[in-house]
Amino acid sequence: MAALPSDFHSQPQPGLPDLHTPAAAGAALRTFFRMAQAWGLSNEEQQRLLGCGRTTFYDWKAGRIKAGLDGATLERLSHLFSIYASLQILLPIPERADAWIKKANSAPLFGGGSALSRMLGGQIADLFVVRQYLDAQRGGWA
Repeated sequence: MAALPSDFHSQPQPGLPDLHTPAAAGAALRTFFRMAQAWGLSNEEQQRLLGCGRTTFYDWKAGRIKAGLDGATLERLSHLFSIYASLQILLPIPERADAWIKKANSAPLFGGGSALSRMLGGQIADLFVVRQYLDAQRGGWA
């Protein structure tokens, strides 16, 4: 199998949307903010999950998006969207799915705390392990 060029993931690919445009960033962030509202997240929690600074967060929340999102933010959003989708599959009653992230959890990964507490650890890995846990719960692959 031939190796991919080193800039493969940073360059638009034919037939695929360019995720690094302000329009794509706006769509992804609008989706995140709707999801965060359903989860009942504070502005501080939202900012921590996105891994951005205060000024950037409030610009994004106000719809002032001047550039595409960087790779780390896209990765965070990918994990968050997957967590949300997995919960909708596992708990098909929307209110229960949305409440799950704030409930105490006895799984070793959470140590009696909530998934949100783990997700707010600040690292992309904190989001990944919650995503991986939910993927395993629904019988999927991480």
